[in-house]
Amino acid sequence: MLNWFYLHSRAFAQALKRLAGQPFGTFLSALVMGIALALPAGGYVLLDNIAVLARGVSGKPEISIFLDNDANRAQVDAVRQNLQNVPQLAGFHFVSRDEALKQLEANGLGDVLAGIAENPLPDAFIATLRSDNPELYKALSAEVQSWPGVAHVRLDSAWVKRLAALLELARVTMLVLSVLLGLALVIVIFNTVRLQILTQKNEIEVSRLLGATNRFIRRPFYWFGVLQGVLGGLVALAAVWIGIDALAAPVAKVAETYGVMITLVGPDWRESLAMVGIAAALGWLGTAISVRRHLVGR
Repeated sequence: MLNWFYLHSRAFAQALKRLAGQPFGTFLSALVMGIALALPAGGYVLLDNIAVLARGVSGKPEISIFLDNDANRAQVDAVRQNLQNVPQLAGFHFVSRDEALKQLEANGLGDVLAGIAENPLPDAFIATLRSDNPELYKALSAEVQSWPGVAHVRLDSAWVKRLAALLELARVTMLVLSVLLGLALVIVIFNTVRLQILTQKNEIEVSRLLGATNRFIRRPFYWFGVLQGVLGGLVALAAVWIGIDALAAPVAKVAETYGVMITLVGPDWRESLAMVGIAAALGWLGTAISVRRHLVGR
């Protein structure tokens, strides 16, 4: 075990020395990787923030529950009790038929309603959901419709479906972009390591003559690729935070025009570690392909 740590620490030091020995090339490679990684990473972060903004602008999803015109007090209380026992609801309130009539009159329909002798409007409950999942709407609507005293259930879910569809389309687009840019980064690392192998061709041949194994020769190159990936991931993380900081003020102004307060949130520590880890994995993959292509059998 101690020998394993020694060999890897030595390979790590050699890779670090090679990176430090060509600072300009290392900087350019990290910059290219960082920009390529920042595009999908920043896209995912913005999607999460846009989803929060869109939900705030559109309001909370609601279900309108209209009762029978002849529903008695016991049925109204039973519906209220049933709603209190639904964990998916964020809250609800009761709108009496008299209150609904006053709201219509306040909206300029007083002349139309003046000729009606009896209030035709039913009592109703307006419930808000904790989630914007369209499937939850359907299931809850079917359940509420079966309760005694309920005449009709109206779903305010059209905007929810459109929002979910748009966000899903954007996520799939970002996934495709991530895969394409990931392949491009593998190619960048592949070529970078290939150039390193060509540069150290004589050194590698001497090491083989002295009895060095392929694993011993390859180990510093693997660390070289991983460190390149880590540097690219750190550059991408910095680029995402710079972008979030630059967009914070304009987004806040747009949200303010809709009466919504929102603050752009950057990646947390888990997402940051994942970004750097994925970059390191891409660096390792590009190195593995390059090393197997240019070192094995030589």
